[in-house]
Amino acid sequence: MASVKYVFEKGSKSVKMFTVQTKACKKTENSPMKPLLVASPVEEGDYPVVVFLHGYLLYNSFYSQLFNHVASHGFIVIGPQNSSLRLVERVNNFRQEETETSALYVVSGADTTEEIKSAASLLDWLTHNLASTLPPQVRPDLTKLSIAGHSRGGKVAFALALGKVVSSPIKISALIGIDPVDGMDMGNQTPPPILTYEPNSLKLDMPVLVVGSGLGELKRNALFPPAAPKGVSHEQFFNECCAPACYFVAKDYGHVDMLDDETKGFRGNLTYCIAKNGKERKPMRLFVGGIMVAFLKAYLEQEKGTLMAIKDNPGAAPVEVSTCSFLE
Repeated sequence: MASVKYVFEKGSKSVKMFTVQTKACKKTENSPMKPLLVASPVEEGDYPVVVFLHGYLLYNSFYSQLFNHVASHGFIVIGPQNSSLRLVERVNNFRQEETETSALYVVSGADTTEEIKSAASLLDWLTHNLASTLPPQVRPDLTKLSIAGHSRGGKVAFALALGKVVSSPIKISALIGIDPVDGMDMGNQTPPPILTYEPNSLKLDMPVLVVGSGLGELKRNALFPPAAPKGVSHEQFFNECCAPACYFVAKDYGHVDMLDDETKGFRGNLTYCIAKNGKERKPMRLFVGGIMVAFLKAYLEQEKGTLMAIKDNPGAAPVEVSTCSFLE
C-alpha cells in the first residue's frame, strides 16, 4: 500500500519555485509573452515538462502547492498567467489594481481563441528558452511534454491538443483535464466548442486523464450557477475521449478545492464563496497532485504499477473516489 500512497505525499526532490517575467518587464527578446510560475527540481537530471493552464479569473499562484507537489516527484511544472497586462477591477465602486506579475485575464469574454493561441506560443517559447531559466544542471525533456488545465484552462488544454484554432508547435505526449468546463450549459458552450456529444469523438493521439469534482455540478447558493455544470464538464469530456484514458471523481470536493490552502485578495476570497466546496482543500489537492504524478509516470516513463494499483484500490487515495474508469 505504501507504494501506492507515496504519490499522494511530497516527493523526494527538492523544489525551486520562481517566476519568469514577460518581455514588457524585462525588455529582452528571450522573455515569454506571459508571466510564468515555474516549479522545478534542483537536482541534476532530465525532467518531463508539465504546462498547467489556470482556471477562469484565477491566478497561477493559487496553484503553487499543487505545482510544488508534482515537481517534487520529478517534473518541471510551468504555469503561465493568462495575461501580462494590468487588470483594473471595479466591484461595488471598489477599485483594485493588480500588479504586472500577478495580472489575470483582461477580462476574458466567452471566446477562448486567444487563450489557445497564447498557449501554443508558450510551447514554442519553451523549445528555445526554457532550459536557460532553470536551475543549473536541470534539463527539460520536451519529448515528454504534457499539457494540463483546470476549469476553463482544461478546455484550452483540450483545444490545443485537438488542434483547434492552431496546431501545437511541438508534440504533446499527454493531456490532463482537472474539472474541465466547456461553457455554461449544453447548447451554451464557449467558442470554440470542444464537446460534440458523440461518444469517443475526441480523436487525441495521446493518453488523457480527466479528474472531476463531485460537488462541482452543484450550486453553492441561488446567486451563482454551478462552477462545472453537468453536460459541459468532466463526465462528458471523458465520455468523448478515446483510449487510453483515465477518469477519477472526488466525491465530496468542489471545483476549486485543489487550490492552495489560502488564496488571498479579492479573487482569492471569491474562490471560497462562488463554488460549493469540500471541508478543506488539502485532501483534494493531494489527490489531484498524486493522480497526476501516477498518470504521468505511467504514460511518460512507462511506470504503470502505481496507476494500476490505484485503479484496483481507489481507497488508497486521500479522498473518497466515486468514479474510477479506464479506457484501455
